[in-house]
Amino acid sequence: MKRRSLLALCLAALTSTLLAQPVMAAATLTVGLIPAEDSQAMLENSKLVIDSLQKQLGMPVKPFIATDYNGIIEALRARKLDVAYLGPFSYVLASSVANVEAFAVAETKKSGRSFYKSLIIVRRDSGIQNLEQLKGRTMAFVDPSSASGHLFPSAGLQKINIDPGKYFSRVIFSGSHDASILAVANKKVDGAAVADRILAAAVAKGAVRQDDLNVVWTSPDIPESPMVWRRDLDPALKQKIAAAFAAIKDVPWGDQGVLNGFVKTDDHAYDVVRDTARILDLDLKAMK
Repeated sequence: MKRRSLLALCLAALTSTLLAQPVMAAATLTVGLIPAEDSQAMLENSKLVIDSLQKQLGMPVKPFIATDYNGIIEALRARKLDVAYLGPFSYVLASSVANVEAFAVAETKKSGRSFYKSLIIVRRDSGIQNLEQLKGRTMAFVDPSSASGHLFPSAGLQKINIDPGKYFSRVIFSGSHDASILAVANKKVDGAAVADRILAAAVAKGAVRQDDLNVVWTSPDIPESPMVWRRDLDPALKQKIAAAFAAIKDVPWGDQGVLNGFVKTDDHAYDVVRDTARILDLDLKAMK
């Protein structure tokens, strides 16, 4: 009986020790991608980045795209993903419920910056020239956890005493920035909150015409969407991953354009997002 108890204690201690150790490199690196665009488009636009990562790391890299932001967060929390590309707010949410941290952001040749803005757009022929004229109209946001597609514009509206839930006649969540842009273009809604760079990409692709749209609100700078990893990954693997992302240059990266590499970031860069959550009186952990 004593031997069994001693064995049980030893096994428990061993299990505890193993769980406390960094997770070593798996045979395949799994990378989660936020659904900023249509899933198939996101896969196609990420292919060269994924291929470059595989070459740099010398191991297979498997992309995963969920139907929404929470799908990526849940996969990180369940340790089904090693690395993920998250929106600023979905990262803040993930950092509160999953063991993850931001380590890099994309820097593109076109902008040379690591921030972007949220815009509220309308059709030019709608006659809407400002936010006041959007009162009582229909509005599209992207996702409850989208920084530029919901949270920053909602906080911006609240700062000028506009409650989105009461101000608009109907509010929908489209699921992606592209869907919101097309909803305005096709007169399905009167206004939509979208990321400036995704709108620019839609214009460049010919999906919409810039001349057909008006911008009636612009946000302050939003820190760029980060690459994150699980904190429990092996430090040596983290070092290789960071170096691999930094070396990705002259490769197109979805709506952001041609990459100039991924530059270092950290958790504190997203405190402005946490401040925005406080303006909205959001309990991050209660959202999961």
